[in-house]
Amino acid sequence: MGRLTVNRPVVKITVGPDGIGERRRSDALVVEEPLEIRVAGSPLTVTMRTPGHDIELAAGFLVSEGVIAAAADFRSAIHCGGPGTGAPPIAGTGRAPENTYNVLDIALAPGVEPPSTDITRNFYMTSSCGVCGKASIDSIAAVSRYDVGADAATVAAARLLGFPDALRAGQTVFDKTGGLHAAALFDAETGELLVVREDVGRHNAVDKVIGWGVLADRLPLRGTVLQVSGRASFELAQKAVMAGIPILAAVSAPSSLAVELAAESGLTLVGFLRGESMNVYTRADRVTADVPVSAAGT
Repeated sequence: MGRLTVNRPVVKITVGPDGIGERRRSDALVVEEPLEIRVAGSPLTVTMRTPGHDIELAAGFLVSEGVIAAAADFRSAIHCGGPGTGAPPIAGTGRAPENTYNVLDIALAPGVEPPSTDITRNFYMTSSCGVCGKASIDSIAAVSRYDVGADAATVAAARLLGFPDALRAGQTVFDKTGGLHAAALFDAETGELLVVREDVGRHNAVDKVIGWGVLADRLPLRGTVLQVSGRASFELAQKAVMAGIPILAAVSAPSSLAVELAAESGLTLVGFLRGESMNVYTRADRVTADVPVSAAGT
């Protein structure tokens, strides 16, 4: 696993009644580095991400793109570019290059069709945008293999209100840097926190969660709630649908396209989930007034 944080010197300036004070200190920053994802040696995409859980990130990305849909579709993954990875030696030295762990090569299972490598699919993703560089919205409207609209999952509103705090409690790197998005997966019925992942990119954090589901052989992720720390964009709604997640909840606002996609696919989309209230934009029947068992006993 690569570095998650790096320390850099800063000058902290404080303005108060006694004037302006300056103090030099060390500040922890979240690391942002490129990850090139390859399939069978062929470059597919480059994303700016926080190092760590790279295989989950790649597996989740392939689910989002409709390339794979289950653990059986995913064979193996290896970081390229360093000793023992088959990288060519540095010219004139005979030494293999240092492995920066920023290139990951994926091997799909036999019979799984590799992703298209035409120009509309080879794109560069920044940490803040998951769909930049796509030819159009139509080019990413992949058809999910899972029908989230048919998922019978429900979640108690009182339980749902506790998910943002549970997500925040799991953000260990955020506590050091203040500069990370996060995503978590909860069991809708019991409220159990299944997994939480952080990343400088919100779409990367979600891909890591979905990739966890791939590697644990749990797709489709029926009966779960995907909780995200920021807004609910189109690409996050799409990722939930592609992974078979029936409920997506965000502490901030959804976009219009996210709501449209949720309505079309039967995804329950919750926004502004904070404090004691929330807005349910689609499939509100899944959010019930039931009192969770844990709460009823208090």
